[in-house]
Parts: sequence; structure tokens; C-alpha cells
Amino acid sequence: MEDNIKIRLTSSVVKLLRPLVRILLRYGVSFGEFAEMARWVFVDVADKDFSIGGRKQTVSRISVITGLNRKDVTRLKKINIHDDKDGPAGINRAGRVIFGWVRDKTFHGSKGVPAVLPLEGEDKSFTALVKQYSGDMPVRAVLDELLRIEAVRKNDDNTVTLLTKAYIPKNIDAEKISILGADAADLISTIDHNLGDPIDQPFFQRKVMYDNIPAEAVVLLKETSSAESQRLLEKLNVILAGHDRDCNPLIRGSGRKRLGIGIYYFEEDFNETEENKAKKTHRKK
Repeated sequence: MEDNIKIRLTSSVVKLLRPLVRILLRYGVSFGEFAEMARWVFVDVADKDFSIGGRKQTVSRISVITGLNRKDVTRLKKINIHDDKDGPAGINRAGRVIFGWVRDKTFHGSKGVPAVLPLEGEDKSFTALVKQYSGDMPVRAVLDELLRIEAVRKNDDNTVTLLTKAYIPKNIDAEKISILGADAADLISTIDHNLGDPIDQPFFQRKVMYDNIPAEAVVLLKETSSAESQRLLEKLNVILAGHDRDCNPLIRGSGRKRLGIGIYYFEEDFNETEENKAKKTHRKK
């Protein structure tokens, strides 16, 4: 690997690992446990993504690619590390129901806001909402999930009230950790795609950032960015839902794609690095 690229890659990986290691340490995951996860992923990715076309991947080739010895590769290929495939899927279905409730006028009241819905009914009901926006998920399962994350309230008169405009778990660490795996993986996969073959059309990857914002402006900027981002996501949700076979079973076409757009907000105290200080000192001279 070219030295300059390796230096940049090392620096980028260290930056990527810092917030991840904070999370791991917070939940009592040791370096040994993390190292075993990393070994397993190295073997799994080498096995599935770096084979030679038309040839079965071998333990010897995986060993050469990863730098792990053959004994470790053989051992790791037999281990089944749990992959939480159901987490992101459940999140997606529940999120669809919330988005549908927020944007679909069929489920709005006279003032154009999400209506309090009767639990059952053919048309303007929670059952109709779930059937339209969650695919084949049982109504009871979706209701239980939305109650669990405090996104809705079930009233004494057998109606349901929406309490939030987005799927945001409240004080449920396991659910938030599932979102960590799903969302961070999507972002890194986008970067991986954009670092790949230049012939491929790059995926959209942008951010806006300033590093000299006064603390007094933070509240306004945070509220504005949240409101504008929510509006954009609701608009995109309408477009995506219009082409999704789960929401529209009559949609025709070949293949099956998973696609979307993610928006995130970040904020931290600015700490100027020694490297940047040195550059500024050098420029002054």
C-alpha cells in the first residue's frame, strides 16, 4: 500500500475507532473481546468479498489476505457471531408506520396533524395505517413496538395517539445499539463505495461544518437543523414509499434494492490539535 494512503487510512481508522471504543468501554467490552470480533469480521469479509472469481475461497487464501494463521482462520470460520438481522428490519417497519402517520393526509385530523386513531377499522384506523405502511407485520406487534419505545399512547377508549414524529427509542440501550450498527454501517458502506472504482456513479455524501461557533448560537442552530432535516426526510419518505413494493404491492420491476438517505447532527467542544497549532505558528513566522 502506498505510504501516504496508509498514513491517511491509519489516521482515519483511529478517528473512527475513538467513539466506538468509548461505547465499548462504557458497556464493559474488553480489548480481548473486541479483538476476537475484529478477527472474525476479517475472516468473514475475506471469505465472502475477496474470493477469486469462479474459485472456492480457501483457508490458505484467507490466511494470506488477513494475516491470521490458518489455525485461527479455521477456528473462526466455525464460530457463529450473532448478527442482529431482525433489529434494523423491525426498526424500519415501525419507522414507516410513524412516517405514514405524519405525512399521509388520510390519517390526519381537521387541522392537518396526525389524528388520534381508533385501534380497529377499515379506513382511518391504526390497523389500516399498519397494513398500508408496515407490509406484512402484525398490527399487534407494531403497536407493542411503538408502545415500548414510547412513540404512541394507547388510550382508554381504544384509540392510539402519536407522540413523536420519528422512530427514536427512549432509554432503551439495546435498541439504540442496534441503530448504531445499522446506521454507522450504512455510512461506512457509502464511503467504501465512493473509494472504489471511479467508473461507478458515486453515492451522495456531503456534510456542512464550521468550527468557530459561539455556544450561545448552538440551541438555535440545533433546532433549525433538526426541523429542516425532519422536513427533508418526510419529503423523501413520500417518494421512497411511492416506489416500495411493501407499501404498493402493485409496483412492478426487477430485482430488489435497499436504499435511503441518512442525516446526522454532531457537536463537540473544539480542541485545536498540536499539529494545527504548529501550522499556524509556522505561517506567522
